[in-house]
Amino acid sequence: MADEILGERGKTLENEFFRKEDERLIAKLRELKAKEATREELSRISGIKNTAILDRLIQLGIHAETLVALSIVPLAEVAWADGAIDAKEEQAVLDRAAKSGVTPGSSSYDLLKSWLERRPEPFSLMPWIHMIQGISENLTAEQVEALRAGLVERVGAVAGASGGVLGMGKISSAEAEVIRQLESAFRTK
Repeated sequence: MADEILGERGKTLENEFFRKEDERLIAKLRELKAKEATREELSRISGIKNTAILDRLIQLGIHAETLVALSIVPLAEVAWADGAIDAKEEQAVLDRAAKSGVTPGSSSYDLLKSWLERRPEPFSLMPWIHMIQGISENLTAEQVEALRAGLVERVGAVAGASGGVLGMGKISSAEAEVIRQLESAFRTK
């Protein structure tokens, strides 16, 4: 009788152990599937095929819904370069963002507006640099140059929105430095 009770108790403990282990493994499998789905979505949207860069973007908290917002990081970064954003710079950022498909009511627009109202701390370009490097791997040299030129045009318009003659044309040294950093992401190995 005591052996039966111990045997049943042993089976119960064994079953509980395997139930918990199964739950842990199922949770791990769900996590891996979610990460793979996120990686596939990022790849589909961005064109990045390098899994190391995709995994790095995921590690940095970049998901499909933030990828568009990430593409407008340079606009906000240049606008904040000299420590403040005036109304002309803000309008230039919003105009350039709209040309990239960031429209009022979207989460990307709301994020951008919050960046324009108060500078995030710290405001890092690293996720954006990783994205550009990943995208550039899949492009020809001419395509990379076109992407770089488009970026320079957009951030140059933001940088030149204030200052200069009648508020146009003057780019501060801080803005020029941010533009230089942005351009460096396009350099090929």
